[in-house]
Amino acid sequence: MGSPEEDYNFVFKVVLIGESGVGKTNLLSRFTRNEFNHDSRTTIGVEFSTRTILVGDAVVKAQIWDTAGLERYRAITSAYYRGAVGALVVFDITKHQTYDVVDRWLKELYDHAEASITVMLVGNKTDLAQAREVPMEEAKMFADNNGLLFVETSALDSSNVEEAFETILKEIFYKVQKQKQRSSQSNTVSLGSESPASTAPAQAERRPCCVAL
Repeated sequence: MGSPEEDYNFVFKVVLIGESGVGKTNLLSRFTRNEFNHDSRTTIGVEFSTRTILVGDAVVKAQIWDTAGLERYRAITSAYYRGAVGALVVFDITKHQTYDVVDRWLKELYDHAEASITVMLVGNKTDLAQAREVPMEEAKMFADNNGLLFVETSALDSSNVEEAFETILKEIFYKVQKQKQRSSQSNTVSLGSESPASTAPAQAERRPCCVAL
């Protein structure tokens, strides 16, 4: 049986941003490998993992990028955001200060990413509900007012992790489909092949920046 990583219709680059310690790396590992690491030591250097999912009748390869500690040194560069079509802005529901700086992270994101990027606000660590400092209603209202998707998750017990990533990937996919329809109607080049069978389109689609919204 062939690897599901071998055949896909689209590659979507999604970046994780937010303060150090909010659980970005564990959200990534929980979604892509179903793993959780209790060791909170921070690794340095941008890294990414991939996972392929089915969205409608299309196979989508999600390429999820993690800052891996760079956020504490303010060392994230524009290259991190380049080609991203989605972003998860993560905060810790038990530390209000990680929520207070969401605005700054959004500003940095919009300064470096495409204006059409799909953004989700993620309140992580719901397994620590007894220590909650950020009311869900407050964060949800902020997300609604800023045109963001919103979900609360726990990388520890897996709550809503699948839902968070699948929701943003579906939203990106629907945007791509709409643009494909517009492109088709205006007789311009399509965003990508619906079939992974041909070698040339597949190679083009394997570039993380291949889908521009």
